[in-house]
Amino acid sequence: MKKTIIAIDGPVASGKSSVGEKVAARVGCKFLDTGLMYRAVAWLSGELGVETSDARGLKDLAADMEITIRGARILVDGEDVSTLLRRKTVEARSSLVATIPDVRKTLVAKQQAMAAGGGIVMVGRDIGTVVLPNAPLKIYLDAPISERARRRHQELVERTPNVLEQDVFRDLEERDKTDSERKASPLQPADDAIVIDTGELSLDNVVDIVVDLIPDES
Repeated sequence: MKKTIIAIDGPVASGKSSVGEKVAARVGCKFLDTGLMYRAVAWLSGELGVETSDARGLKDLAADMEITIRGARILVDGEDVSTLLRRKTVEARSSLVATIPDVRKTLVAKQQAMAAGGGIVMVGRDIGTVVLPNAPLKIYLDAPISERARRRHQELVERTPNVLEQDVFRDLEERDKTDSERKASPLQPADDAIVIDTGELSLDNVVDIVVDLIPDES
């Protein structure tokens, strides 16, 4: 399975990153969460004072910066910025950055280069439709927004104890709307994707399902 390519898409808190990382570890593949790349552009643009309205500046920044993915860690120009990318301000900024077509085009090229040769599980919101349209296995994970809000709240409350679940719910509604209605690579399942509702499944249940779906390379 070390040459396989698995594309996993889905909305925020559908479980795609956790599932993707576990599947990659199970079958001995690399793992790439492409959302971290958009967050990296968002973080670096903020550090350098590049406005989110400056499409050309953001595109040039995305093209020039060196991104290295090491498991759940991400390095930008050699600096480990993994914890910085989880900040709420960076997340909000990244959703704006991700709507810019030239930024997406630039990062998609980098993502495709990382997938060259196979042996990778890649997760995001346009992997099966745009980044890796020829992937032999395309998965689309989803769950009711109430369940996704509950999961997201559990994750955030560890860092921000006062965060309210209803606020998380509203944030997810806005993010879903932005992702699904953007002109550049809107969030949607690929025509040949296998859709899995993770709402009532454990993480290990979903991982088992995905692993069982991987085509035999022989």
